[in-house]
Amino acid sequence: MIRDITIGQYYPAESVIHRLDPRTKLSLTFVYLVSLFLANNRYMFLLAAMVLTAYIIASKVPVRYMLKGIKGILLFIAASVVINMFFTKGDPFISLGVVTITWQGFRTAVFTMLRILMLVMGSSVLTYTTTPTKLTDGLEKGMRGLKKWKIPVHEISMMIGIALRFIPILIEELNKIMKAQQARGADYEHGSIFRRLKNMIPIFVPMFVSAIRRANDLALAMEARCYRGGEGRTKLHPLKYTAADGITYGMMLIYLAAMIAIRIIYTQGLIERLEQMQLPAALIR
Repeated sequence: MIRDITIGQYYPAESVIHRLDPRTKLSLTFVYLVSLFLANNRYMFLLAAMVLTAYIIASKVPVRYMLKGIKGILLFIAASVVINMFFTKGDPFISLGVVTITWQGFRTAVFTMLRILMLVMGSSVLTYTTTPTKLTDGLEKGMRGLKKWKIPVHEISMMIGIALRFIPILIEELNKIMKAQQARGADYEHGSIFRRLKNMIPIFVPMFVSAIRRANDLALAMEARCYRGGEGRTKLHPLKYTAADGITYGMMLIYLAAMIAIRIIYTQGLIERLEQMQLPAALIR
């Protein structure tokens, strides 16, 4: 399951999304994540799913990569669905002895599952289509206004970029350690989930040792190249906006406005129906 994590990996391709400025993709990802948390009805989720589908198709990233990344969080999704479905009070939907599933719990569980899936897939497109170097430059440029408050923007961006770059490296190291342990008789594929988790404990010690060793090597390499922070440093490839970025920003604003409009219209419609039924409108807020 851990080996299925794909966050931080880059997929090289010739697509419109790959050529966009990293600041545009960061803004697009942020707006999309905000819109997912604003979504509270099926129409908003349908629009978000349509936009995500178009985004993935335009990026030319194979769908199997997206699905592989989801496999790593299936347990978390299942736990969220169970908690929302069985512990949300409301009108009974299905009764299984002492366990009762409500309409509100079922609706919340479905929306939570969709929200997590689209959140992960939308974030994955950003890392699949942006190299760590460009992502770091985009973060630094996007947060440059924080320098007025003496916040080390360059250092923060560098740390985030290094952390994302280390994720696939550590996963690759984990695969090597697990294969070495399996060659010695370790079993990670059979038995209960608790047994498999217990069998994985011995691999974490060498993995952390390897991570610390790599971090120390990186620190020595940066020091050998006289790295002293971002003050006075220049870029080999300065970031520049193009016409495609302007079009993307316009489409992003249209999408956000449409999501807000659908939420307002849908909520107002519910309020009117509740008023006709002589029920308090506070029930849906």
